[in-house]
Amino acid sequence: MSKPIQTDPDFTNFFRVHLDLECGYEILGDLRPTLWSFSDSYVDLIRSGFEQIMADGNFGPAEYERLTDIEFPDKETLHAYLRDMYDYLFGDAPEQPIPPG
Repeated sequence: MSKPIQTDPDFTNFFRVHLDLECGYEILGDLRPTLWSFSDSYVDLIRSGFEQIMADGNFGPAEYERLTDIEFPDKETLHAYLRDMYDYLFGDAPEQPIPPG
């Protein structure tokens, strides 16, 4: 069995640098272009990481808070945010979602 993606240093660093308490609420429109300026392998890592944590029934608010210091009231709100963030980063959502609070 492979290790959880949230233990990968590159994946956790993305969250700590770009989605943490300090930056998570700064919606400047530059997160998607910033991510896509990195190597294809890094973008693929972040994409697959998002897919893994969204599919992981055990990944919830406590795990996300450990990555970012941002609290979510419940798993449903967190997973809706993660889906919206995924759609922003890898789909065609026009704006970066804002965490609760």
